[in-house]
Amino acid sequence: MARAAVLREVGRPLSVESIRIDRPGPREVLIRTAACGLCRSDLHFIDGAFPHPMPTVPGHEASGVVEAVGDGVVSVKPGDHVVTFLTVFCGACEYCVSGRPSLCTSPATRRPADASARLSLADGAPLAPFLNLSAFAEAMLVHENACVAIDPAMPLDRAALLGCAVITGAGSVFNDSRLTAGESIAVIGAGGIGLAAINAARIAGAGIILALDPAPEKRELAMRMGATHAIDPGSDDIARQVVKLTGGGVHYAIEAVGRPATAELAWNILRRGGTATILGMIAPGQSVSLPGPTFLTGRKIQGSLLGSSRFPIDLPRLVRMYLDGLLDLDTMVSERITLDQVNDGFDRLRRGDGARSVVVFA
Repeated sequence: MARAAVLREVGRPLSVESIRIDRPGPREVLIRTAACGLCRSDLHFIDGAFPHPMPTVPGHEASGVVEAVGDGVVSVKPGDHVVTFLTVFCGACEYCVSGRPSLCTSPATRRPADASARLSLADGAPLAPFLNLSAFAEAMLVHENACVAIDPAMPLDRAALLGCAVITGAGSVFNDSRLTAGESIAVIGAGGIGLAAINAARIAGAGIILALDPAPEKRELAMRMGATHAIDPGSDDIARQVVKLTGGGVHYAIEAVGRPATAELAWNILRRGGTATILGMIAPGQSVSLPGPTFLTGRKIQGSLLGSSRFPIDLPRLVRMYLDGLLDLDTMVSERITLDQVNDGFDRLRRGDGARSVVVFA
């Protein structure tokens, strides 16, 4: 048995209760959870913007220590410190072998339909797996390709952020944009993902790093993370301001909010030939509208999932960046809370308070 935060109904607080966790099957790993960040992506499902089977245990930005492994596991062993990630990959499909494991959808990473559930309620009723992880629990049972072993010198409360916010934001710079030194970038939204993108842009040597966020405290955080300018995007002429400030627009724009208006803003502040990367989860039924003639400027717009990362390669590199003093995760952690405080943490996230709340397990 393990304590977990269970989502039973959309729009209702999570209930902290005991759940059952099965033994590791073939290629499965049992992880004692150390920490899990509260991500706005969780809120999309908790508040009903995106559908999900229930009951379920949310949470997907986590770290922990391997307790046991099933048959055939070769990538990790008991005692390893690991970071998990939601886009588990099979390693054999078209996307995996072409270097795009974040796009893998192979059913080979899931248990067969006739197998017992990985997680269940105390009465034995199965719990729907949440983004392959269900990390708001004292333990996780995952496929081995949903976690990567990391240097044990890495603090696990900060390592958790690597599993979603940081690998997404940093990946949007290193992998999706491939920004080179001296180029300009604008990041729309200075939450966890946006702050990670700003920090990565500083590491990559960007010349101008614009942070666009309506909250003064978020703009202050963005400056601490490496932004050269922090702007309130609320004015009607914000696109004109950015174009003037950058001498024609930015080379890259990163959208980390998940709204049509901010995706359109990312497009409108690009210079000729620039690229906009949309990281935010735009809800079903919403669309982005772009003026047709602007495609003649050679601009590009693209989506991204977890920063198009190659997890076994990129996660250890991010750990090394932190240990070497390049990657700033300390500034991103606004509070450490217990599992019993998870609903309060999500209320603060709804209000836009702080950067990242992290549930720390004993």
